[in-house]
Amino acid sequence: MSKYVKLSAGLLAAWLVFILSASALHLFVNAPNKPPAAFGLAVLAPVIAFLLWFAYSPGFRQFVLSLSPRALTLVQSVRIAGIVFLALATYKILPAYFALSAGWGDIIIGATAPFAALWLANPAHRKRFILWQLLGIADLVNALTLGTLSGVIDPHGISTAAMTVLPMSYIPTFAVPVFLILHIISIAQARRWPRAVLTSTGSQFEPVLQR
Repeated sequence: MSKYVKLSAGLLAAWLVFILSASALHLFVNAPNKPPAAFGLAVLAPVIAFLLWFAYSPGFRQFVLSLSPRALTLVQSVRIAGIVFLALATYKILPAYFALSAGWGDIIIGATAPFAALWLANPAHRKRFILWQLLGIADLVNALTLGTLSGVIDPHGISTAAMTVLPMSYIPTFAVPVFLILHIISIAQARRWPRAVLTSTGSQFEPVLQR
């Protein structure tokens, strides 16, 4: 398992260096009338790579499923920093419809992450834990969708160009893929948890492996 720890950490570090370098070179800056191809690739590539690795490598899959769901969920608490989006909307650096939705979504997920990690991350709350993870994914997808379609939603309004340059470009091109992967791992783990059902006496519970 140690090799996967080192390999995963190395890949994350390499991806972060690449993202910061590409952002510094303005590779994610896009013309208003063109689809953000480079930006979209940066967001999706690590998620797709993770899913393929998870699907085709039993060793990596075993390593991933052995991680602590509480720790993975607690990491999501840093998303409370979404308050930055609210500040940028106030100063009209980002459009309000995007910044308020993405910002409040992140704040809510970040603020409730400790609760999800400490109280929901166990078989007794399996469905609620998975629901929380799905809500976290929905928040990220909503933010990406609004940011991508900003030129269509309000072509003459404030653009989301600030999200394509440092320091904000770090969020969608690195943080968002990482958060998505953590949500996916947590859901995959929870699906393997046992669930409790009533015994034949109707008065006690016993664990039953969820297939």
